[in-house]
Amino acid sequence: MKTNALILLFLLLAAGFSGKAQAASRDTESSQKVNIGIKVGFNSSMFFIDRFSLGNTELKNLQNNYKVGYLGAFFCRFNMKKHHFFQTEFSYNISKGSISIPNTAENIPLLQENALVKTDIHSIDVPLLYGYKFIDKYPYGMAFFIGPKAAYIWEKHSDSEYSGFYQQYINEEMRPFSFSGVVGLSVNVSNIFFDFRYEVGLHNMVKSVSYNKDLTDAPYNTQDISLKRRHNVLSFSVGVIF
Repeated sequence: MKTNALILLFLLLAAGFSGKAQAASRDTESSQKVNIGIKVGFNSSMFFIDRFSLGNTELKNLQNNYKVGYLGAFFCRFNMKKHHFFQTEFSYNISKGSISIPNTAENIPLLQENALVKTDIHSIDVPLLYGYKFIDKYPYGMAFFIGPKAAYIWEKHSDSEYSGFYQQYINEEMRPFSFSGVVGLSVNVSNIFFDFRYEVGLHNMVKSVSYNKDLTDAPYNTQDISLKRRHNVLSFSVGVIF
């Protein structure tokens, strides 16, 4: 996957330098009413935990472990007057992360050993962004953007793996749709741009957590698992806009 991302990044940069010659006669990007583009990049997921409990007891000392994920997107930008624009995207994201729960004195009655929840999410994201260009003088540009984003989680390729719990065959069911707020900054030189953004999850992404009670020893087979967490993402991407 990393090799494919690097190859795609090289192709994007090659396309960008090729497009630079074609754009030489253009004073600003906003001389066009509509721009299209493509980008690839990396992300880091932060699963903010609002609650993680077994029965009526909440687990303590939770730790988020960030892992690198990947993204690729096609977008369309509609330029308005006086440096304003609207932008919509269609992107495919692979987000990875984990939650560690140490088997400390507080958690010993609940955990068999040090516990870990590894999550791998594949999603199709569609943000709708409003942007303002602080700098819009060819070949340089800088823009701030903000807006909502809807994401469809591809259940077939998404999974959460639980280990270190007394409960057996734990299964986490995620909500098929999630919503977040996006804020970011974009910098471009000619038609090559760099995009930095932060996405804040607006609601709990977990629908339910269940396990096989028949294979779980008593008294742990009487404890309900409750997990509420939000998916926050920090991402960086590079692309070409035409």
